[in-house]
Amino acid sequence: MSFSEKIATLMARPGQDPVSKDDVPWWMKYLGRGVGTVGSFIAILLGVWNCVAILVGSATALIAGMWQILAAFGVLCCEAPCCCMFVDHVQRLSEWVDKRPYWNRALGYVIISIPPIILSPGLATIFGSGLIFTTGVIYGMMALGRKASAEEMRQTAAADAVPAPGTNRPNSLHSNLVANAQPISFTGPPLYDSNV
Repeated sequence: MSFSEKIATLMARPGQDPVSKDDVPWWMKYLGRGVGTVGSFIAILLGVWNCVAILVGSATALIAGMWQILAAFGVLCCEAPCCCMFVDHVQRLSEWVDKRPYWNRALGYVIISIPPIILSPGLATIFGSGLIFTTGVIYGMMALGRKASAEEMRQTAAADAVPAPGTNRPNSLHSNLVANAQPISFTGPPLYDSNV
């Protein structure tokens, strides 16, 4: 058993399939979980810092800080339910989120990270919500999937260079839709005819 497999078995959740059903690299899964977990703790602390701004009379900073705390707590519940064992039903929420496609999680994290930045664009808000946004970006990249291998890309490029059957034009995604299309040119404004 390799070192990465040993770590994967240690980090596996209870009831989780030992065989992955998608083609996302293991390091990207742990990167998403790690940034989500550590970033949520940092976002909670920075959200509390924003809430202290009520002392100087900034109500929008208070609202942005509370939103950031709630968003970070939600991400923490989804990414590391072991950190929130004191809250009922966190494990079920985390399992439900894990069953959803990656793009759902990415979209959710990106959407909940934007309002605090709009309400109070301070350094603490941008950095705290930016970590949640980064987690969403990582899950968005996971939703896109793996890049094709170099051999598959070569084969696709070679297939595009071969002429299509019955024509002498290459079968490329960049070919024109109409075979006899003429380039667009500027002919100038129409001449005004005073006899009409």
